[in-house]
Amino acid sequence: MARKKPPVDNGFILFDILYQDGARTSNRKVPTAEIDSYDSEGSIRAFIEGQDRKIAEMSGNPRGPIKSITRSDV
Repeated sequence: MARKKPPVDNGFILFDILYQDGARTSNRKVPTAEIDSYDSEGSIRAFIEGQDRKIAEMSGNPRGPIKSITRSDV
């Protein structure tokens, strides 16, 4: 008899980011390995801010400060 495969953890959680200037980005991937179980908000914010710094270096357009982070409804 065939067995069901266990669900595969894709290793990412998606978040929607709202910035102070009103800009919004959706479905930003954060690896589950980067999320600290004790300070999940802080570790998610730090990872997203790191991504924003890399994007700003490459594009020359800096992002404003993050206003809120919510988990995507995917």
